Amino acid sequence: MQTSRPVRSAADETASILRGLAFAQARCAGCHAIADIGDSPNAAAPPLREISRRYPVEMLAEAFAEGINTGHSTMPEFVLSPAESNDLINYLESVQSKPSG
Repeated sequence: MQTSRPVRSAADETASILRGLAFAQARCAGCHAIADIGDSPNAAAPPLREISRRYPVEMLAEAFAEGINTGHSTMPEFVLSPAESNDLINYLESVQSKPSG
């Protein structure tokens, strides 16, 4: 099930991305690289900028709402509120690596 996300102004979108970054720094950076360069601290955890190579980012809202309990073996289970999910997805979309070529 794909959820639709509200259309926002550029300022609101930027604020959402920054909240998503803050979430990633607090909850994801222990294992995943969250910047646009660098390796993940946990080799089994893909850099967040490459997550769309494994999962369509826009389809992650349902997984975030139901709880993520798969992924790398040391990944803790967590459930996000709709607002947290939206912010994290906006952040993930903003950092995805573009295919080279």
